[in-house]
Amino acid sequence: MLLVDDHQVVRRGLRTFLQVQDDIEVVGEAADGEEGVARAEELRPDVVLMDVKMPGLDGIEALRTLRDLDNPARVLVVTSFTEKRTVVPALRAGAAGYVYKDVDPEALARAIRSVHSGHVLLQPEVALALLSQEEGGGQGRGSLTEREREVLALIADGRSNREIARALVLSEKTVKTHVSNILMKLDLSDRTQAALWAVRHGIGA
Repeated sequence: MLLVDDHQVVRRGLRTFLQVQDDIEVVGEAADGEEGVARAEELRPDVVLMDVKMPGLDGIEALRTLRDLDNPARVLVVTSFTEKRTVVPALRAGAAGYVYKDVDPEALARAIRSVHSGHVLLQPEVALALLSQEEGGGQGRGSLTEREREVLALIADGRSNREIARALVLSEKTVKTHVSNILMKLDLSDRTQAALWAVRHGIGA
């Protein structure tokens, strides 16, 4: 994994803790968003631990850049407790998870593993902050068909279209159609938003 934070002491503390985890390897560090993007492209880590507020290119813009580059890294945002207003922009920019810097170290390790496994992860306080903000229309679960709800539950579980097709005995083309219909009906722009919507409404993960 790659650590991206403008405070050296934070990076050092994270590296010290994460290096004792048997299944987590820190492959690099970066001090700002621009360097973070460059290192992510160079090192191709599985997971990026990203701060939001950094000089130059901030975490949100770095997330958008990684998304535009089709970088496969899963990004877990780790930021200060006061930055609730950045939750939605970060998730819309492609973050796979969002936790605060006061998170318990063991919980952070679990969060990294969860994000690496394909899940969308929000610290409870983050989920509450997200629920308090307006997020587009969204017609609600009643507008989804039973099959679309099944597909949505598997999206929330981090499954790919191929895995969903295998689980529901459908073609990938049919799954893609269902995903498109789900996004359209719920007025969402991507799978991450769909997964978050599902979790908030008790569907899947």
